Amino acid sequence: MRVLGLKNCDRTRAAMKALKEQGHEPVLVDVRAVPLAAEERAAIVATFGDKAINRSSTTWRGLSEDEKARPVAGLLEGHPALLKRPVIEEGGSYRQGL
Repeated sequence: MRVLGLKNCDRTRAAMKALKEQGHEPVLVDVRAVPLAAEERAAIVATFGDKAINRSSTTWRGLSEDEKARPVAGLLEGHPALLKRPVIEEGGSYRQGL
């Protein structure tokens, strides 16, 4: 089980704690430090569509209108912090949050 997020994100930390309390051994993948591969970005976009982007983040608010109009996978490639966190991957399946 992997938790895709940011190490300093409150929601990611809460998910890690909750998963550990449930007896799981999640591995945190900080998407800023370890960018997602193109295949993984594509799988996340295929699963969540536009909901893969956190539109309430300061990163989103700082983007120009042209940047906001880019495809979701391109946004995640250029701005990994836009990933709506946490994304939990287990056995090739993805889910957001707990």
